[in-house]
Amino acid sequence: MSDSPLLNIVDLVKHFPLGGGILAKPKNWVKAVDGVSFAVSRGESFGLVGESGCGKTTLGRLILRLIEPTSGRIEFDGQNIGLLNATEMMPLRRRMQIIFQDPYSSLDPRMKIDAIVTEPLRAIQSLTRYQRRETAAELLEKVGLRKGDLNKYPHEFSGGQRQRIGIARSLCVRPELIVADEPVSALDVSIQAQVINLLDDLKEEFNLSYVFISHDLSVVEHICDRIAVMYLGTVVELATTEKFCISPRHPYTRALLLAVPLPDPHRKAEPFAIEGDVPSPIDPPTGCAFHPRCPYSFDQCSQQKPPLAEAVAGHFVACWLNESRGMTEDE
Repeated sequence: MSDSPLLNIVDLVKHFPLGGGILAKPKNWVKAVDGVSFAVSRGESFGLVGESGCGKTTLGRLILRLIEPTSGRIEFDGQNIGLLNATEMMPLRRRMQIIFQDPYSSLDPRMKIDAIVTEPLRAIQSLTRYQRRETAAELLEKVGLRKGDLNKYPHEFSGGQRQRIGIARSLCVRPELIVADEPVSALDVSIQAQVINLLDDLKEEFNLSYVFISHDLSVVEHICDRIAVMYLGTVVELATTEKFCISPRHPYTRALLLAVPLPDPHRKAEPFAIEGDVPSPIDPPTGCAFHPRCPYSFDQCSQQKPPLAEAVAGHFVACWLNESRGMTEDE
């Protein structure tokens, strides 16, 4: 395995214009992603978590260049993909795929499953229709469906089965990186477990790297090697899954973990309610974006934005507490 990361994000920014027109300047900007940096290794599953509206999905689309960044750099296998035109991007698009959140709207109801799964393969002119169909049949079996399902339409399947079809479609060009955007949030809990286990198995079989986007911490803890927490367009904590679960250092991360229901009725959860609403990404707070809702904030928090700094080996946090090391286990 190469030491260089498969994906490297450097100071990525995406601001959407608000108001204005063709000739008029925008009246304001929505700061959806605001200076995000991280790297994903080959074969790694990297989680992005946070509340709705924190910029996770926008970041996933930026990684695949489905939308263009305002600034920053996206490197895939050492190549700055922001410098490539549409023709130069085509070979890389085969190596990067996406699994969409909603299995009901992401499949064309007018197309048979055969056409849906093999659609990405049509760009490969060397494959015959028979070869494409055989590839689709093989992938359907990999995701727990049958070859005979190729002749059916999406409405003939349940939500979990539709998401399996979406997974098969993402695998058909043998990608190296898959952005999984809330792939199980629209499914029942029992079906969620089946799809997560399937993704985990496929990762090992095909040596995949995942950017796994979710607001469900229990799902991310199960499948991811490292986790980054986003708040209002920025990463506030990044750590291995073990460190993330055992010793979170950002007050926001700790609040998210304490909000997860405990399966043990004899254990009492610590009260740690986040007060107030998420600030607007149009006019985010100065300094640390979380300081208006943080019970530990002090003057510096409202005046200076904390950098994402390494508190301990492999554990990064953007917090001024304890000389930029964030919260300790005693707090």
